[in-house]
Amino acid sequence: MEIAVVIQSIAVISLMIIIGAILGKTFVFNEDTRSVFISLIVNVAMPCIILSSIFNVKMDENTFNTIIFVFFLSILINVMGITLGWLLAFVFYRNSTKKKEMALLSGLGNTGFIGIPLCAILLGPEGALYAAIFDAGVDFTIWTVGVFMLQKNNFFTVKTLKSMVNIPLIAIAVGLTASYFHFNPPLLLKSLVDQLAALAAPLAMFYIGILVMALHESKVKQANGSKVLLPIFVKLIILPGLVALLIGYLSLEMTIVKAVLIQSMMPTLTLASILFAKYSADEEIGAITTVLSTLFALVTIPLMIYVMNSALLVGPQR
Repeated sequence: MEIAVVIQSIAVISLMIIIGAILGKTFVFNEDTRSVFISLIVNVAMPCIILSSIFNVKMDENTFNTIIFVFFLSILINVMGITLGWLLAFVFYRNSTKKKEMALLSGLGNTGFIGIPLCAILLGPEGALYAAIFDAGVDFTIWTVGVFMLQKNNFFTVKTLKSMVNIPLIAIAVGLTASYFHFNPPLLLKSLVDQLAALAAPLAMFYIGILVMALHESKVKQANGSKVLLPIFVKLIILPGLVALLIGYLSLEMTIVKAVLIQSMMPTLTLASILFAKYSADEEIGAITTVLSTLFALVTIPLMIYVMNSALLVGPQR
């Protein structure tokens, strides 16, 4: 059942990318159309995904404390993957100008569009909650560490801090604060947030499909090599293995263990190319790495889940 769920989830993602590629043939993809996609995804859909995950959970003190722990554990895992990607990129591509991109692609995964639904089916509502909080940790890492790394200078200035204060980060702060004070949003607001959150996956996948079709052949050949394979290998193989070792030393509820392990297996962040475009980095390598890692994940995620099921670590609730 687990393998069927994974295949179905990734198949849907792949079909949306194909639809985006077809759409890319129907209009001119330029700076204006790209800006519209980025603005809708970053400023509307992503904040709503964050708020939707938090609003649909009933909080008590114990649950809130656990959520905060999972949130910071997620940040630790993300930073660990980024650091590992940076070190390997520095070792193997010392003179490359793409080390920052490779590092971020190594540590940040598609925990929202694939991870949350997968955990919901395998682990139930509690697993989905922890998966959503893990995803919030990924979002926090993106809009803090990720933005800082992509800045033109790597010094903390007022301008750098202002760049880190963005709508997704504000949504995380507002959502967690509302949960802490047990704020119950009106049904109208919940419905609006849920429906806008549903836009994120299709828009992001359409954007990737359109971008891939718009790539020049020379760019594809340049990106589709070892510079792409390095972050894919780190994200799909090395990082999940390290997380399994790390979490073995922690005394956690089994549902938390399962959710964190599954989230660590996710392919490269869907929004990588959008994030890179927003901060003038190499969006082509982001798009191609996202597509290839998603395809490779069709094999690696079921394999990882099978291995962890055999080790009695990961599996559906009995």
